[in-house]
Amino acid sequence: MTFPRTLLIASALLLAAGVHAADVSMANGQVHFTTPDGWLDIMETEGDPEARVFQVPDPSPTAHSSLARVTVTVKQAADIRAFQQYVGEATAKAAALPGYNVISHGEANNTYTYTAQEAGSQFNYSERYWLKGNHAIQLRCVRPQQSQAGVSWAAAFDKGCDAIAAQLK
Repeated sequence: MTFPRTLLIASALLLAAGVHAADVSMANGQVHFTTPDGWLDIMETEGDPEARVFQVPDPSPTAHSSLARVTVTVKQAADIRAFQQYVGEATAKAAALPGYNVISHGEANNTYTYTAQEAGSQFNYSERYWLKGNHAIQLRCVRPQQSQAGVSWAAAFDKGCDAIAAQLK
């Protein structure tokens, strides 16, 4: 087997390994979820807050100028007051984004959807918050409002976000 062929096979195996669902554990094992197949784990921070960022590949040319991503952030919150402060600070930061426009705020279940601009493109944002034990959890799903991948890709993105939300409840 020639070296370039071996390199090609090894690269293909690594790529294939990177597209399977990932089991994720955060906050010293107190927060668990599984990502959908194909999501790429692109960033991880430790400490307080702790965050994991996943890229949701957009197979269209839209991906060259926009990054569809999902972030789960876990921060210590001693009580409901600390949780409410965390949510308030996060939503205030969102409201400061260029072109911020509210779609809906579900105060009862701490769900916020809005649009804003990033690098000149319009994006859809969905943020959900939970207090679990002594941790505030934020799920933030961000995708381009218009993708050349079409409505089926957008629906799959939203379905993946909903699946993560169901696991974080």
